[in-house]
Amino acid sequence: MKKTIITVVGKDTVGIIARVCTYLAQNQINILDISQTIVQGYFNMMMIVDMNHIQKDFGVIVEELVTLGESIGVIIKCQKEEIFNQMHRI
Repeated sequence: MKKTIITVVGKDTVGIIARVCTYLAQNQINILDISQTIVQGYFNMMMIVDMNHIQKDFGVIVEELVTLGESIGVIIKCQKEEIFNQMHRI
């Protein structure tokens, strides 16, 4: 399984989750776990997804998610699980 961590952060607006999840579904990306919160009007979401069935290159997915984030006013970051784990080791 190709697990990837996706984070979405920005000012809360209607439709953030819908837009991100629609993109994931259209690209055969399965959500394994999701957590989201809103603190004083700021939206924060973290997802663990499975990219085993993607048809596009990983780099293209990352670029498209960044572009999607810009279009809806949030910052979307996408990292492979092994890189995420290495960056957050204690």
